[in-house]
Amino acid sequence: MTTMMLLLMLLVTSCTAIPQNLSEKMFTFPQETDTAHVRLTTSRQNLQAVTVCLRFFTDLKRNHALFSLSLPSFHNAFLFYNLASLDSFQMWVRNIFTSFEGLDLKLNKWQSVCATWDSTSGLAQLWVDGNPSSRKFTSSGSSINGPIIIALGQDQDSHGGRFDAKQSFIGMMSDLHMWDYTLSPCEIRKYAKDFCYAEGNVLNWNSLEFQIIGRVLIENKQNTCQ
Repeated sequence: MTTMMLLLMLLVTSCTAIPQNLSEKMFTFPQETDTAHVRLTTSRQNLQAVTVCLRFFTDLKRNHALFSLSLPSFHNAFLFYNLASLDSFQMWVRNIFTSFEGLDLKLNKWQSVCATWDSTSGLAQLWVDGNPSSRKFTSSGSSINGPIIIALGQDQDSHGGRFDAKQSFIGMMSDLHMWDYTLSPCEIRKYAKDFCYAEGNVLNWNSLEFQIIGRVLIENKQNTCQ
């Protein structure tokens, strides 16, 4: 085997995402930046429906992205975005957005958020700590069809890039799951209570393929002692 072939094999191996169990772990995004993020890997490239749930902790009072899924044709293919007014979210599907108001968001507290969308009805909904928003129309009739790039910590303004530091996330994230169907209200409340919920079949926190770019840390989850 030549030296060049060996180097190529090492390069391929180093770039291969290996699923990791992040149970009781969290991603820490410690500073404002236009580079640092976590890129998630999934083999699913065609989604007729979506549910994404995660837990987050932040003290940000400005706009920031919590989950960004991009396609070459739609840089905001599936995005939910916390606005500076704290109790407001924007949710984007295939570059069409709707706003959700009056959600009970708090600073410096672990909270859960779930976002759902179905291509048949076009209806989107957000849930904060198991409590639902109104159901609103975004985009219907077409699926989210890859190649998919998913980023945590940044808002993709192009497919895989064009990050803006003023939209970056600072804080902690944990327990991210993604499904290719809309979870029932009962399942979403189970997730919010961290009680016997179904793990994601598109992204699974307990078997997650990802790549860290820039200063993002994997740390033990900070649980309050009883």
